[in-house]
Amino acid sequence: MIETRPARLEERLIVRNLMELYQHDFSEIDGTDLDEHGEYGYHDLDCFWIRPDWSAYVIAVDGKWAGFALTNDEVYVQGNTRAIVEFFIVRKYRGRGIGGLAAQAIMDQTPARWEIRVLEQNGAALCFWAKLLDKQWPDQHNKAVLANDDWHGPVFSVDTRV
Repeated sequence: MIETRPARLEERLIVRNLMELYQHDFSEIDGTDLDEHGEYGYHDLDCFWIRPDWSAYVIAVDGKWAGFALTNDEVYVQGNTRAIVEFFIVRKYRGRGIGGLAAQAIMDQTPARWEIRVLEQNGAALCFWAKLLDKQWPDQHNKAVLANDDWHGPVFSVDTRV
């Protein structure tokens, strides 16, 4: 059973720990190093429990932690209203459809014009999002490439309100 739900305040440490795994995977792409404490850190993680239009989600499979997502209202494409800013599935659960179901659940729970920004170098994420959007919202999404002060790279937009 796959469960995708907003993370409770007392689950901040779980999301923080999952974030470390995410950043470890991501360090192959962005070259980030560990800090003096042996952590990657995420400086504004607590905002996802404080700010009204920001949310943290946890993803579990059969009661075991399988990933997380962070969403907010900071968008770069005009007309979009929500963004998935971080999305992570633990390696054990990748390639089994869990990420797609979790992403769909998040976007279905909050119908909006969603934005997903992906680094060009992250081929796996580009493929994941393109495939999911083509399958779930074939006529309601598009992809643009931005090159401005806010973002350089692909941006997927999908309208889940219809």
